[in-house]
Amino acid sequence: MLVRSISRHDLPAMVALVQRAGVGLTSLPSNIERLTRRIDNSVASIAGELETADAEYLFVQEDETSGEVVGLCAIAAAVGLRAPWYHYRLGLSVHAAQELGIYRQLQTLFLTNDLTGCSELCSLFLRDDYRHSNNGSLLSKSRLLFLAEFRERFAERVIAEMRGVSDAQGRSPFWDSLGQHFFRMAFSQADYLSGVGDKSFIAELMPQHPVYSALLPEDARAVIGEVHPHTRPALAMLKSEGFQDSGYVDIFDAGPTVITPLAQIRAVRESDVYPLLAGAVNEGELWLLCNRNLVNFRVCLSPVLYCEDALQVPAETLQRLQLAAGDTVRAVPLVAQRKDKT
Repeated sequence: MLVRSISRHDLPAMVALVQRAGVGLTSLPSNIERLTRRIDNSVASIAGELETADAEYLFVQEDETSGEVVGLCAIAAAVGLRAPWYHYRLGLSVHAAQELGIYRQLQTLFLTNDLTGCSELCSLFLRDDYRHSNNGSLLSKSRLLFLAEFRERFAERVIAEMRGVSDAQGRSPFWDSLGQHFFRMAFSQADYLSGVGDKSFIAELMPQHPVYSALLPEDARAVIGEVHPHTRPALAMLKSEGFQDSGYVDIFDAGPTVITPLAQIRAVRESDVYPLLAGAVNEGELWLLCNRNLVNFRVCLSPVLYCEDALQVPAETLQRLQLAAGDTVRAVPLVAQRKDKT
């Protein structure tokens, strides 16, 4: 398996993947014009033709055996610098009356633009039949090596919006209990409009005053800050890399947003540049390796042997990365090294 930068000839495969994704992945609307524009933006971003406010980088995961594109992911260089970027910030309101013996702590939702300017990991989707054998880890973590290698292109803080709870029909209990009253449209329609860039309706129609979650039905309160079942592995992976709960949730489905300083991401902090040696690796630790090539960025997983500040890898790894012995890679162990207690 290989992750590489997207190209224009990947459009049909991207459209097919998005149709599989369903409702709830806001940044992946089933709109061919929007998807074409995103691919064009990625190519232009790689070429340095776009300002940071417009730059984004898309990647696809390819099954080299079949030649199929089976997954995709992206990084937005900086969110909210062209149009407002909305979240609900979870707050706390205390109501007390000593004379009556009453003390209540109530959760509140504040509409904010606090995360404006952050880089964002987004648009992660992998076909169901490929969610095994570290394929999901390769797809998601490939972006972290891109951040590490080209960090001057990104902000100091990185966020990831996690898909919130919705059912197979695309209904969100949070949206049905709150947003529906202000927008008079289905969750799927609001999610689609936001995904294609038509976000002006959010500012025009969203309540500007704090919302008490206690006023919402129990099923809506229960999903605030919760992730879609399919998203739990992605959330666990991000937390293992240093992302933490931020106290912000999505305004549509109340899915959580996680955040970390770029420099504190485990794969960024611990990755390094190594020369490659070619050779058999019968038993080696599994590492994530990228070829450090901006225009033709490629990432794969490979067993490696650490040999005096160099990495020995099998010949097929060199082929996947389009490198030769003596070339350098940026690499990091797939999972954090366990430190023995002293």
